[in-house]
Amino acid sequence: MRASLEVADIFRAAGPPYRAAHAGHLSLDQLKVMSAIETCRTAVMGGHVEACTDCGHWRVAYNSCRNRHCPRCQGAAARTWLAERQADLLPVGYFHVVFTLPAEVADAAFQNKAAIYGLLFQAASETMTTIAADPKHLGARIGMTTVLHTWGSAMTHHPHIHMIVPGGGLSPDRSRWISSRPAFLLPVRVLGKLFRRLFLTRLMALHEGGQLGFYGSLAHLADRRAFLRHLAPVRKKRWVVYAKPPFAGPEAVLAYLSRYTHRVAISNSRLIRFDETGVTFRYKDYRRGDADRQQVMTLAADEFIRRFLLHVLPKGFHRIRHYGLLAGATRKAGLDTIRRLLGVAPASTDDVAVEPPDTCPPCPCCGGHMVIVETFERQRQPRAPPAPAMPPGIRAP
Repeated sequence: MRASLEVADIFRAAGPPYRAAHAGHLSLDQLKVMSAIETCRTAVMGGHVEACTDCGHWRVAYNSCRNRHCPRCQGAAARTWLAERQADLLPVGYFHVVFTLPAEVADAAFQNKAAIYGLLFQAASETMTTIAADPKHLGARIGMTTVLHTWGSAMTHHPHIHMIVPGGGLSPDRSRWISSRPAFLLPVRVLGKLFRRLFLTRLMALHEGGQLGFYGSLAHLADRRAFLRHLAPVRKKRWVVYAKPPFAGPEAVLAYLSRYTHRVAISNSRLIRFDETGVTFRYKDYRRGDADRQQVMTLAADEFIRRFLLHVLPKGFHRIRHYGLLAGATRKAGLDTIRRLLGVAPASTDDVAVEPPDTCPPCPCCGGHMVIVETFERQRQPRAPPAPAMPPGIRAP
């Protein structure tokens, strides 16, 4: 069901003047995202006519843009992805670990998204596998699913990695499964120190290799000494690695993933109002106690769009990645080995039902099955609607 207010409504109303006011300052990727969201499920995208096989009710359905930044298009993509991941779940506890970049590095990351976001994935995953493999800690090879988020609840730039990790791993010789403690995976202070060292060492290597660019107020950071001075405070600061308690079973893991894997900067459900004063939406203020975290914010339409576009990813950049035992090349063999060691049956791919992305919703009148009776191309409209169904025994004049 369509939300009463959507990001697309804001972009359609305020997007054209925003583009005009910022001409020459928006990237091609940002312009494409704006266009996709504005035209999503409109006649511009083409579509089809659906008819109910029971009562004859019909409706026009326009195609979705399928852009990964569009709040309206991620539901079906998330369901399909989750169904495919269901076969990967193991009968063990799962932990949720978060790696966050300090503000000084996040500023540089915004101007070097592909390089620094990629480095964030690399440093976080290597930190986990290195500490887990240490016999002083777990002494095992682990696997993890990682998801990049670049926003805070108020849509500010806040890059961090969410990581889902099974509670244990394979021994070095792959002969046994080594379980973690029920409520403890790895020490977060040790993880934070290694994460900081790996990230900063490789960040300096990127800088010295000329792979980073700095513009505007950060232009002075192109100089090596200025960049070193900029990073000096974060070398002494504690880097935040947060480990949440384990999930309550595989179903809770899937519920979490369904909320996080395909999330965008703001969902339509958080929008409250859009008028001459701006865009009003709900957000969480994590500096407050749990009871007072839910807050309401109003931003000017231009500022709302600016914040949304902060989180447009470079073309081809993968924001969901798998490492260790869950990496693509070794995933199936690793999972089969673990299930054998745990004494559980292999996962059956026959039981995983992937919902087709274009399944028609049921008839709004009688709940019956809707089928596609006509399709039409982009920029076109369907033919005139069919004549209404006549009661039995009555002929049309």
